[in-house]
Amino acid sequence: MSAASLIPASWLPSLGLASPFKGTLKTLEARPCPCLKIQRTRAPAFVVNKAGSSPVSVIAGGESVRFRLDNLGPQPGSRKKAKRKGRGISAGQGASCGFGMRGQKSRSGPGVRKGFEGGQMPLYRRIPKLKGIAGGMHAGLPKYVHVNLRDIEDARFQDGDEVSLETLKEKGVINPSGRERRLPLKILGEGELSKKLTIKARAFSTSAKEKLENVGCSLTVLPGRKKWVKPSVAKNLARAEEYFTKKRAAAASEPASA
Repeated sequence: MSAASLIPASWLPSLGLASPFKGTLKTLEARPCPCLKIQRTRAPAFVVNKAGSSPVSVIAGGESVRFRLDNLGPQPGSRKKAKRKGRGISAGQGASCGFGMRGQKSRSGPGVRKGFEGGQMPLYRRIPKLKGIAGGMHAGLPKYVHVNLRDIEDARFQDGDEVSLETLKEKGVINPSGRERRLPLKILGEGELSKKLTIKARAFSTSAKEKLENVGCSLTVLPGRKKWVKPSVAKNLARAEEYFTKKRAAAASEPASA
């Protein structure tokens, strides 16, 4: 391309150059075409609304978008891929899958129970044990709700009042809970009692019984729950009781007749 071809045709007469063009130069000026319209569109920007407390927290092109199941996703780092065992050596858990080479713990099945030490004496059998409830034995559990004479004296009972498990609860002397709510009452002999009361309990200690009798209290031993026995054993016990009753009666009638 020559230098003359880069010069506009309107400049040629002023420069003293001849031009073969014989038409009007106005028709050759660049004019915008009215049929073409250039539109510049802007991509919609997504902005997180941190100040909003409602579920509508994303703005897309000036319109709010709610969180839905199709636009929710876990936070980066919150989900971890599961360990894929038995998928080859390069995966890190191939071949033995982390269970070792051989042995009972590498076989299929339930394995070994807790505390098993291969047949030797296990630890829970080697350590010494304590007696009673401290050693986990049922024999050490309490069988009564114990109340001392000192506690009955501090409860301010009046002469002739009845002392039982219910009245001691009303006075606030005892407050059994849990397993103790089903236990009977037993009176112990610690302290002194100065009033004549009617005491009903399942059992009395030797010292408590002696002190209460000296004061003049009325003692009532409540019957306990009968132990269940087989019908055949109950039948034999009844026969034995009947036999010994007749024998005692006969022994008592012999001196009277003599």
